[in-house]
Amino acid sequence: MSNGAPLRAGIIGFGLAGRVFHAPFLATNPAFTIAAIATSDEDRAAQARTAHPGAQIMSTDALLAQAADLDLVVLASPPHVHREQAVAALEAGAAVVIDKPFVPTVADAEAIIAAAETAGRPLTVFQNRRWDGDFRTVTKLVNTGALGTVHRFESTFERFGAPKRDQWQGQISPAQGGGILFDLGSHLIDQALTLFGPATLEVAELRAVREGLGSEDDAFVSLRHDSGVRSHLTMSRVAAQSGPRFRVLGDTSGYSVYGLDGQEPDLKVGRWPGSEGYGETPKAEWGLLGIDNGEQPLVAVPTEAGGYPDFYAQVAASIRDGAPVPVDARHALETVRIIEQAHAMAAR
Repeated sequence: MSNGAPLRAGIIGFGLAGRVFHAPFLATNPAFTIAAIATSDEDRAAQARTAHPGAQIMSTDALLAQAADLDLVVLASPPHVHREQAVAALEAGAAVVIDKPFVPTVADAEAIIAAAETAGRPLTVFQNRRWDGDFRTVTKLVNTGALGTVHRFESTFERFGAPKRDQWQGQISPAQGGGILFDLGSHLIDQALTLFGPATLEVAELRAVREGLGSEDDAFVSLRHDSGVRSHLTMSRVAAQSGPRFRVLGDTSGYSVYGLDGQEPDLKVGRWPGSEGYGETPKAEWGLLGIDNGEQPLVAVPTEAGGYPDFYAQVAASIRDGAPVPVDARHALETVRIIEQAHAMAAR
């Protein structure tokens, strides 16, 4: 790799994660070039050729065999294959980005982290929801003291749609990283730990509402942070009506906001970073700060700009300059630890 040449990136997997959440950021960041994409699906291979004509389309085995020629390997593959693929890429000398869920077990996470330390290569986990506009707004309000001392953090990520019986998310077991807790819960737990620090799992309610799935599609967990905050985290694929995305209660004020960050729907329709309005939230969707009883008027708070592109900007800096990675894999390991504990608790 010469200092002036773009970093050569390879993507393993071109489903929703690879196509929507990784390729657009690599393609629009001049620090990178997409050199290779691995997929075994013919339709996805055709999509990859159309969207990224400069990339070689190949099998996963072929990409990993050429990993020594790549600066970065992105794993947008199912979680139960992350350990094997990550270790192979790291041993070949590539930096690695792993999409969430990081891995199914703490042991897997520790093995990958050890491989990265031995290889001396950057390793990070794509916890992109840290760069959601609404989460950035909550972070700002908490850090500036606008809520006083926070005692409860409620985070809800609910959807309603057809069960994913034909996709890996609905087919694999929790032991393989399947289920709503690994999927959406990885985001919610990571955000709670990022905001309020280490936590102990107190409650875990997991349920498969729809039949024929390999894992749960509805879940709730309660965390008690060492800092004193309690986090109530709800995630579902069977919620016909959704609660607030965030409700944060402090001793002097509260904040609530509905709806989801708009970057995902933008990316799904091809509105990539750099497009007009990308990452912006309309005023009608801003959250409210204040107290319901009239003691403190409810005021709409402008939602901070969403910034998924910042993740890959930091990845480039970590590869080129040795800067810190955007998400420490050891922090992501703690999210896996809580999920592992939640499945064990729910099974009792």
